[in-house]
This record gives sequence, structure tokens and C-alpha cells, in this order.
Amino acid sequence: MSEYLDTAQGRRIAYHRSMGRGPGVVFLGGFKSDMTGTKALYLQDWAGARGQAFLRFDYSGHGDSSGRFEDGCIGDWAEDAHAAIESLTEGPQVLVGSSMGGWISLLMARALPHRVAGLVTIAAAADFTERGFWAGFSEAQRATLMRDGRIELPSEYDDQPYVITRQLIEEGRKQLLMTGPLSLPFPVRMLQGTADLDVPMGWALDLLDHASGEDIRLTLVKGADHRFSTPDCLSMIAGAIEDVLA
Repeated sequence: MSEYLDTAQGRRIAYHRSMGRGPGVVFLGGFKSDMTGTKALYLQDWAGARGQAFLRFDYSGHGDSSGRFEDGCIGDWAEDAHAAIESLTEGPQVLVGSSMGGWISLLMARALPHRVAGLVTIAAAADFTERGFWAGFSEAQRATLMRDGRIELPSEYDDQPYVITRQLIEEGRKQLLMTGPLSLPFPVRMLQGTADLDVPMGWALDLLDHASGEDIRLTLVKGADHRFSTPDCLSMIAGAIEDVLA
């Protein structure tokens, strides 16, 4: 059963929290995904078996949280994550960010460095609104987006199309991480599948090259796709968190 956090921005964030020892683990999900996904539930069980504190939540417009998905943008979802970490956890946390959650976790590392004990990213989609959507649009698609304020893209994960809004693109430009310094002064473990069709392997290499820190490692998994949810992949995520906690 979800609990709810009311944020200063007037949004109601659904979450599930397991109490335990610290550093706690916070799972940050992907674009249009929710906290009932395979990775989130696997990690809750993993944390429970270890007696580790664990938090999963839905960004606004996702899952059981308030708001409409297409009204949100990266800054809103980063604010949701900020509120969840500050209000629902104590002390330093290991942030586990999947896809868009990887971008959000990196934004949290910049905004709340004192609350981050380490970082594990899975197919981190840093700057994807610009590097993925906008860069991949045709001139006709860009014109439609600017004129109508939205464009619909087919989704391979859902019957409903992705609605990409002009606001998502334009606000995303205020959140870009690959255009300025990115200091990660704690253990970072990045995981990336080579068969990922949503987040290119080259993005992981770019992030590794771009970020500064003493303990940053990237693991490429041959044949793994964007879901990164096979038993082997899930075990690898848990192992990366254990490595950071150690």
C-alpha cells in the first residue's frame, strides 16, 4: 500500500519505504515507468533481506502520484526526487537511477552532495530530451512540436503513445549535465547493456569520460537490453550497490 508525501510545489508523491540500517538505498525509476517495476521490487526484497533502508517512489504524473504525465518535465521530477530524499530518508543514501532516473540521480548528486553516499546507474539517460528526442526529430517533427506544443511517438513498452511536449524539451535544456562540470566525489557504478536501443552505449562512455571522481566504473553487459531486468542483470545491480556500500 502506497503512502503519500505532499511537496512544497503542491504535488502528491506516492512512495513505499522500508526502514532499516543506513546508508539507505533510493530507487529512481525511468521515463513513464513507476515504482512497481521489476527492478524496484527486486531491490526492495534485496534490501529487506539485508536489513537495509529502502525507498521507491513515483514522480508526479507517474504511477500513483498526482498530476498528468504530459504536464511534467525533468525539473519537476527532479524536485519530486529532492523532496522524497530530504523528507523520507535520513543521512547519506545510495541512489540507484534507471534510465531517466540516472539523469535525475546525477542532478541529485549535484543538488544534495551531502546526502549522497554513492551512485549506481542503469542505462543512465543523461540529457535524453536533447540528445535523444530533439536530436532525433526530423525537421517536420520539430515544426509540429513547436507549433502544437506536443508530438506523439509510438512506445514499444505501452499501448499508449509517448506524448513529448515542447515544455519537456525546453525545460530539459535547463537541466543538462553534459555541458558543464560534473563532479561525483563518491563511489559510482554505471551499468549499460550493449543491446540497449533506447540509450546508446556511447552515452555511457561519454558520461564516464565527462564525470570527474576518484572511483567511477562502467560495466558494459554484452547483449543486455534497456530493461536490464533478467535475473543476471538484477543480480548485477545488487552487486553494484553492495560494491558502493562496501
